[in-house]
Amino acid sequence: MNTIELYNWAPALRVMGLGLLIALGPLCWVWLRHRQGDSAARLRALTVLTLFLTFDLVLFGAFTRLTDSGLGCPDWPGCYGSVTPLGAQVHIDAAQMAMPSGPVTHSKAWIEMIHRYWATGVGVLILTLTVFSWARAKVSAAESVWWPTFTLVWVCLQGAFGALTVTLKLSPAIVTLHLLGGMFLLALLSVQVFKVAGLVRESIPASLRIGLWVTTALVWLQISLGGWVSTNYAVLACGGFPLCNAQWWPAWEGSGFAIWRELGYSATGQILPFSALVSIHVVHRATAVVVALAVAALFWRLKTVKVLVRQRQWLLGLTVLQIVTGLSNVVFDWPLLAALLHTGGAAGLVVTLTWMLTRSHVKVAGSHSVDTSPIPAMGLTDSRPLV
Repeated sequence: MNTIELYNWAPALRVMGLGLLIALGPLCWVWLRHRQGDSAARLRALTVLTLFLTFDLVLFGAFTRLTDSGLGCPDWPGCYGSVTPLGAQVHIDAAQMAMPSGPVTHSKAWIEMIHRYWATGVGVLILTLTVFSWARAKVSAAESVWWPTFTLVWVCLQGAFGALTVTLKLSPAIVTLHLLGGMFLLALLSVQVFKVAGLVRESIPASLRIGLWVTTALVWLQISLGGWVSTNYAVLACGGFPLCNAQWWPAWEGSGFAIWRELGYSATGQILPFSALVSIHVVHRATAVVVALAVAALFWRLKTVKVLVRQRQWLLGLTVLQIVTGLSNVVFDWPLLAALLHTGGAAGLVVTLTWMLTRSHVKVAGSHSVDTSPIPAMGLTDSRPLV
C-alpha cells in the first residue's frame, strides 16, 4: 500500500516559536514604557519600533548575502530539519569537510538562521500591529486598518520570497525581489509611522511634487540595479574609477539582464560571460549619475519648504553616503563595512523619500500651507514621544 509522506511542520513551528520569543522583548518594552499611557501612544511606539527593527533586518539580510551565508542552511525554514544549527552539526560538519570554503559552514549556518529568527520576530510584530489596529478601529471609526493589514500580507509574501531564495539556490531574480520586498516593507511602515503620529500634510507646488515622485522612482530603479549587481556578484567587474577596465563604456553584453536564469548562467544555460557582469556594473554606474543629478535638483527646489527641512538634509547626506560607499566598493575591493553602509544608505533613502511623499501633497489654489517646525531626528511636529 502506498503511503503519502506529509510535510514535516515541526521545524517551521519551532522557528515561529523562536520568532515569537524574540518579538516578546520589544512588545514588553512598549507595554512597560507606556503602561500609564493610552492605546494610541502604545500603537505609535510599536509602529516606530517595528520600523526600526525592520530597518535592522534589511541590514542583517545584506550581511547574510555579503558573507555568502544565504545557503548556510540549504533547506527551509529549519537547518537540515532542525530548528538551530546545533541539531545539524553532523550535516554541517560533512558539508564543510567536503567543501571548506563552500556555502555551508557553522558560522554561515548561524548567520542564516539568525536572519530567519529575526524576520519571524518582525512578522510577529507586524501581526500584533494589525490586530491592535483592528481592535482600536472598533472604538474609533477614524482608525485605518488597511495599511497594517496590507503590511501583514506583504510580510507574508516577503517570507515566501525568503524561502525561494534558498530553494532556488540564490536565483538573482528572486534575491533581488527579496531585497526590493524588504525596502517596500520599510516604505509601508514609514507611511504608518506618519499616520499614527497624527501629522498634518504640507501643501507644495505640483511641479515640486512631480520632482519628488520622479526622484523616488529613480532611486527605486537604482536600488533594483544595485541589487542586480550584488546578486550577480558584479561589484568588482569594473576595475578603477571613473573608467571601467580602462574604458569609458566597455563592449555591451546584454545576457546578464535576462531575468529568469540561474546564478552564473545565461538564460540559455551557458556560463555567463564576464563581459555581461561588466555591462551590469556599468549600467548601475550610469544610473547613479542620473540619480545624483535628480537628488541635487530636488534638494535645491526643497529649500523653501520649511516642513521638509530635516528630510532635505537627510536626502543629501544619504546620497553622499551612497556615492562614497559605492566608490569604496570598487576602489577597496568590496569591503564588508562599505557594502553594508551602501545597503543602509539605500534603505535610508527609501524611508526619507517615503516620508517626504507622505508629508506633502499638491498645493491647491487658494489653500493655505501649514507652517510647522520640525523637531530633531524624525522631523515631526507632534511633541508626544513616539517610542
